[in-house]
Amino acid sequence: MRLVPVLTPPLGKAAGMATTEARRECETEDCSKDAKLQCPTCIKLGIQGSYFCSQECFKGSWASHKLLHKKAKEEKNQIEANNCVEKDINTDPWPGYRYTGKLRPYYPLTPMRLVPSGIQRPDYADHPRGMSESEQFLKGTSQIKILSPEDIEGMRVVCKLAREVLEIAALMVKPGVTTEEIDHAVHLACTARNCYPSPLNYYNFPKSSCTSVNEVICHGIPDRRSLQEGDILNVDITVYHNGFHGDLNETFFVGEVDEGAKKLVQTTYECLMQAIDSVKPGVRYRELGNVIQKHAQANGFSVVRSYCGHGIHRLFHTAPNVPHYAKNKAVGVMKPGHVFTIEPMICEGGWQDETWPDGWTAVTRDGKRSAQFEHTLLVTETGCEILTRRLEENGRAHFLSQILD
Repeated sequence: MRLVPVLTPPLGKAAGMATTEARRECETEDCSKDAKLQCPTCIKLGIQGSYFCSQECFKGSWASHKLLHKKAKEEKNQIEANNCVEKDINTDPWPGYRYTGKLRPYYPLTPMRLVPSGIQRPDYADHPRGMSESEQFLKGTSQIKILSPEDIEGMRVVCKLAREVLEIAALMVKPGVTTEEIDHAVHLACTARNCYPSPLNYYNFPKSSCTSVNEVICHGIPDRRSLQEGDILNVDITVYHNGFHGDLNETFFVGEVDEGAKKLVQTTYECLMQAIDSVKPGVRYRELGNVIQKHAQANGFSVVRSYCGHGIHRLFHTAPNVPHYAKNKAVGVMKPGHVFTIEPMICEGGWQDETWPDGWTAVTRDGKRSAQFEHTLLVTETGCEILTRRLEENGRAHFLSQILD
């Protein structure tokens, strides 16, 4: 980038006074020479100052100076986003895209939220592409870690915190509330518990939770669309605390829903719980898909094949892979000390999916509804422990309370 000459209007010209020019010093540290050059990007962004004596001094200051540009751009984006929110502006982010169902995104999104610096962060939190180098290092391995007693206790703590956060989100689910508002509450609940919201900046995911409405299978991005009476909504929470991740999700009814939604959500929950009943040492991970698909198909539903459960502990996603469909080729046998998720995604129509142009939102290809439930599980000597189990209502999911109430 080349500096440009400083453009200084003559002072007092309109009053017929003698013109003077204020002396400016170079802003490079330890340089006090006269500065007659200015950064062109700063001029464009409206940043005051940014004067230098030479191109060499400018280059020498670039590492620190470019941070001014970043801050100014962030502030500009924040102002623009706030203006859109205040005016309730909704723009079409992908003109010409053929949506599979009735749901539409509500753009622009609000800016990515900040996490206080004192909260421990996963390795991807500040990576420019959100990449987890620790996960990449183990990518492709099928070796499943057996957690130590200390690690298991760390997982119990983080999963309890994750459950607390989901309970807060659950209280907000009703017609008229936006998923953006739910995400904001989730973010505050995480930081109040000294947790980092694991989805935030994970491979540049822009929010602190995933909110998936109706035909969205998973990874829905919270936005300013108001929830509608009759929607079904999945809220997926993962938190990071003291070096461990805890992961769970539930599907909720928004107000009164039709019988089809009730059957879909009930069956999806039963798929999860029947699979959990099968977890014990010596069981092959591939067997879980047989259990899930058998129950889903018996009720007239299909099982998503593109997304699966996963190992979780100090890494957000790791071995084993846990497919939810039958006759899969998952590798591994359950042993005490394994920790992983089961999170079946069950569809009203076909199992095929596609992804919105945001690169995240997975939707059913036929536009029909999908539901999901997830728990993080610890394999014990005799079976398993549901680490993310709800403490209230004897552990039952929220939708069951909605039906009974």
